[in-house]
Amino acid sequence: MAGPASGAHPTPTYLGWRYEVLAPEPGPPPQRPAPGDRIGLSPEWVAALRTDEARTNRPLYAALAVLAAVVVLCLPLWPLRVLPGLFVLGAFLACAAVALPIAVALLQGRRVMRERMRAEERRLEAERAERERELRERQEEHARAYARWQTRKRVYESQPRWYGVRPPEGAEAVVVAGGDHAGWSALLTTVGASLLRVGGDLTVVDLSGRGTAAELCSLVRRSAVVPRVWVLPADLPRMNLGTNLGAGQRARILASLACASDAKADIDADETLLLRIFEVLGPQADIATLLGGLRALSTPADDPGGDTDPALKPVPPQQRAELRARCGGDRAVRERAWELEQHLAPFEGVGRRAAEEPYAQVKVIAIDRTLGEVSARAYGTYTLAALSELLELRATRSAAPGRAWQHTVVVAGADSVPAHELERLGETASGAGAGLVLLFREIAEDAESWLRGGGRFPVVMRQPTAAAAARVLPVLLGLGGAQAAGAESVRQAPAVRMHRLTEVIGEALLDSVADGYVGDSAEDVTAPVSMRNAAASLAPLDLARHIRSATTWGRTTAQAAGIGGEEPREKSGVGDALGDLRVDVHGLRTLPPTALLMPGAEGPVLADANPGILALPTATLGTVEEAPETPLAAEPAAGGTADTSGSAGDPPPNLGPPPERLDWRTV
Repeated sequence: MAGPASGAHPTPTYLGWRYEVLAPEPGPPPQRPAPGDRIGLSPEWVAALRTDEARTNRPLYAALAVLAAVVVLCLPLWPLRVLPGLFVLGAFLACAAVALPIAVALLQGRRVMRERMRAEERRLEAERAERERELRERQEEHARAYARWQTRKRVYESQPRWYGVRPPEGAEAVVVAGGDHAGWSALLTTVGASLLRVGGDLTVVDLSGRGTAAELCSLVRRSAVVPRVWVLPADLPRMNLGTNLGAGQRARILASLACASDAKADIDADETLLLRIFEVLGPQADIATLLGGLRALSTPADDPGGDTDPALKPVPPQQRAELRARCGGDRAVRERAWELEQHLAPFEGVGRRAAEEPYAQVKVIAIDRTLGEVSARAYGTYTLAALSELLELRATRSAAPGRAWQHTVVVAGADSVPAHELERLGETASGAGAGLVLLFREIAEDAESWLRGGGRFPVVMRQPTAAAAARVLPVLLGLGGAQAAGAESVRQAPAVRMHRLTEVIGEALLDSVADGYVGDSAEDVTAPVSMRNAAASLAPLDLARHIRSATTWGRTTAQAAGIGGEEPREKSGVGDALGDLRVDVHGLRTLPPTALLMPGAEGPVLADANPGILALPTATLGTVEEAPETPLAAEPAAGGTADTSGSAGDPPPNLGPPPERLDWRTV
């Protein structure tokens, strides 16, 4: 696993992993050139030459035979005195005179034939030398081509396949539309793992009712960091969130809480009323005392049962009178005080048993699955309002902005809280330089602006309904709503390449999300590890090892690492590992649980939120945009040649596979 490319502090928060093969497959190796057949004097050519010479010299041989016959005939006739000696001598001389030029001609023909044969041998020798020179050049070129092929093959085999996906530069919030509990669990674990790597802060507000961040907590503990987990309402007495703020800030938090429970409430009037109560009771008055002040306002001064009311015991009589004098005693104030008391009563015990706790790097605030929708809305609103106040306080106290997204806030089930609280949280997070990730079960019609707002990066997961898919589809395609709803847009729906690992792992762990945050003691760390509340950073290899051992995602992904392309090409080809996914309404409804679709410069981009991918040897923390080009390191420079033949006089290297043998049946 490689680290990201060096740069100017990229966003440390990762959303998932994108499968890309940047260096193409080099293909088969170049074939080694084979030497041709050795050439020499053809016996047929020599035989033809001799036959032609014999045919040309046949009359001369016949003449010589006639002359020889004359001489042979004259020799016995001279002793028999048939022919005189002088005549025989003249015949001998005449035959010799005629035979001499014939013999000379025959000798010259023989010499010419030998010269032609020697000339042919010299021509063949030159041709053999030329062929050897050409063969040597082809072998040297083959050696260079084979070296380049080896380099491309090494680059192809050693390149990463899974690249990290981070929010783009300038993004202030990531808005995730859709998804189920398994996909959210994977996304939360990936975000948390990336922040653990750099020592960043993570705050998770889990309003899903399930243990969506349970895998993240297991990873954090395995990394020797103690997470702080508050499950509401059981942990309300231990939660000190928002209890140590000023009176004005606490008044805004409680007014937002009341407004979430009553949509018709006037948040400014409630804030003013609560602030006046804090001015009388003191800025550090707890919720129980505040409820007593509200009961004092809703109870008339002449009520005979006021002294026996247990709710009024935390407020002395003189403070009750001062509250009625300061806030008024008309009917509207009494009714609103009574309503505020009803809305704030569930939070009476908040912070009651809270002790001074050290700083925690990872904080999880979740709601119990037994809560109804109204209670979940109230607890979520209180949490987000308190976080907004803390972020605003951090922004005012910070002298210089820190690294962007070093502190990330994740809200799972953001559609459970009022929209104005999300907007305020986004504004305060942007002012404090913190990142914000909002997970919506479904983007409603009045919430589409979250996907198109400035500084917001939209991410689409599996959609629950066709109507929800139709609302988010224009954002992915970069179209207007009416244009995307047309039949032409449906016909032109683009396709993205999806790795089979995304499909398999997400479906296998679809029902693996825990019901709560009560961990299994058998999976706790038993080694003598020094636990701490925060870690400055975590080495990527250690992080990958912890993901593989502590999370269900890591263990399952490691077991399925050979599915579809994680093995060498000879065993499982990349073509078998990738499939097409149409980006249309049906495609968005059938997305794998961990699949992420986000808009890109050239169309929708598919990523996988599975944190177990980080433990694969083909994963890298760098993004596709940061990936360097794939140069051929062994390629010779321009104008030069690679020395592949060794020292002078050595034969060229015999590289590459041999040429195919000829089949005698096809020759």
